[in-house]
Amino acid sequence: MLTRTPFWFLRHGETDWNAQGLSQGRTDIPLNKVGVMQAERAALTLRTARIATIVASPLVRARRTAEIVAKPLGLPVALDHDLAEVNFGEQEGQPMGDWYDDWIAGTYTPADAESFQELLDRAVRAVNRALDQPAPVLVVAHGALFRALRLALGHEPNVRTPNALPLHITPPPDGGDVWGVSPAVLAEG
Repeated sequence: MLTRTPFWFLRHGETDWNAQGLSQGRTDIPLNKVGVMQAERAALTLRTARIATIVASPLVRARRTAEIVAKPLGLPVALDHDLAEVNFGEQEGQPMGDWYDDWIAGTYTPADAESFQELLDRAVRAVNRALDQPAPVLVVAHGALFRALRLALGHEPNVRTPNALPLHITPPPDGGDVWGVSPAVLAEG
């Protein structure tokens, strides 16, 4: 169960494999030029969010996104290996396919891959560790990892998260099970 504390989530900027619709998983693909621009835009968007802590996946696409956001804020980036993208095993480098729904449902796991439940457990642990740090916290990670978090937040998990769109995550105001997930808006000025 997630610690009931608001936080920010940011999926990394675009990579060439994102643009090609390929499954990245643990393959350490860097940001492309669009991804760098997306991270810079996210940094502008988050400049008024009063972020106190940034925790990121160690994979270069997430780490670099976090560094771009952290620079104008004057913050360090802490790395947490449990925020790394899911290990997709034999599906890494392959086009995303019909197997993805079955993987989320828990009825199929690619050879040499991590199950959706394993990803979910690891993602919740990592976010809870991040939430032990000074708030507000920004978590910078990956798309499949956020699908797992969506389930923990009481939402349909199989929804694509746009690259480098800051999301403000808020606990249910009524003590229920469905958290708020709101995209940030670029502040004027």
